[in-house]
Amino acid sequence: MEEISFWIGIIATMAFAVTGVLAIADRGVDLFGVLVLGLITAIGGGTIRDIILEVPTFWSDNQIYVWLALGASVLTFFAESFFTQPQIYRWMLYIDGFGAALFAIQGADKAWNMNFGLPVAPVILGVITAIGGGLLRDVLAGRKTLIMSHELYAIPVTLGCVAYVLVLNFLPQYVVEGSVICMLGIFGLRAAAIYWDLRVPKMFITKTR
Repeated sequence: MEEISFWIGIIATMAFAVTGVLAIADRGVDLFGVLVLGLITAIGGGTIRDIILEVPTFWSDNQIYVWLALGASVLTFFAESFFTQPQIYRWMLYIDGFGAALFAIQGADKAWNMNFGLPVAPVILGVITAIGGGLLRDVLAGRKTLIMSHELYAIPVTLGCVAYVLVLNFLPQYVVEGSVICMLGIFGLRAAAIYWDLRVPKMFITKTR
């Protein structure tokens, strides 16, 4: 299970870097900027989580995450026309969504196992792990953040993390099954949002002035 999780994490990290670069490609960013923003998108959330938990960052022990994120960023820079093809880009969004689901549950699980701020902190850190890198990228690139875009991205992640914490608290004997179900639940909601272009209902959005 750990090996499968590792390889899914590797693929997801690369997908985060690719979608991170594509999100700011129309801003006329140079190669160095692409490397910085792609890397931040890929590892930023997990880095913030580990800093809050006061533990060594996950990529300091295994720098393959850094190198693959940089490699994916360079590849996207030179092959932007390929990745922006509608079908390819859509598939990258699905992989990105699955990666967010995986990282969210991993982040919540790590905080829970460290008994950090139970029961609220695991939910918060799970969300940060999944979307923190994207938020940092958007702030640095001066674009509308994920939270402000009305995309169904953070909401599925939050619901999944809450459900996983409930499993850890009340059904700890089913933690493996619970993690898989919560992960698939997050991905299912995100995939549905991508497929049908679902957005946050207008009744839950403040009016612009």
